[in-house]
Amino acid sequence: MSEGRLVRVPTAFGAGGEPMTTAAMMDIGVPEAAIVAEATVSEQTQRVRSLLPERAVVLGGCCCTHVGAVAGLADREGRVAVVWIDAHGDLNTPQTSPSGNEWGMPFRMVLDDGHARVEDSCLIGARSLDPPEQEFIMTRGLATELGSLEGVAGAYIAFDCDVLDPGQIDCFMPEPDGISLDQGVAIVEQVGSRTAILGIGLTGLVESPGNPARLRRLLDAAGLG
Repeated sequence: MSEGRLVRVPTAFGAGGEPMTTAAMMDIGVPEAAIVAEATVSEQTQRVRSLLPERAVVLGGCCCTHVGAVAGLADREGRVAVVWIDAHGDLNTPQTSPSGNEWGMPFRMVLDDGHARVEDSCLIGARSLDPPEQEFIMTRGLATELGSLEGVAGAYIAFDCDVLDPGQIDCFMPEPDGISLDQGVAIVEQVGSRTAILGIGLTGLVESPGNPARLRRLLDAAGLG
């Protein structure tokens, strides 16, 4: 494996997601380790899982990118926390999804497949949730704020950039009333103050001249710039 830490995942598993695939090829100033472009979520997950570098930066594509990253960290580290920062829950299943887009399911995949425990995970910034996702959060007790992160080897941060207010970043699925980039940076710093950040994934973007500098702020906050 190369000395790079950046895994590019230029794939989007849903209708009309091509702008996210282009965004995964932006230059964000991190040495590249690999490009993963598999035909299915399962194949993508296994590929990312098998080649994930130490202290990886993963650039998608859609949020299915995160499944392989969490699985790879769990293989290597054991018990890992997942901090899922997203305007959406990504907690649907094929049976509950209104759209059928797999990009609305990856956090549920991570939890149902046992790559991380619900009690070691949280969903921050969600403001567009389907009723089945709301039910899952309530019945399973998924936290919606950052916990102590005790007892884990470290954390993976899944950062879907649509969590930010549309004026703060250029993203694929903007949702109003999001957090500021400063607030996003502060959340990443809070994670790092409580446990080791083992990796970060940045997804849900479109290509734009201003985005790389914004992403660099998040990477620097994670100590992965």
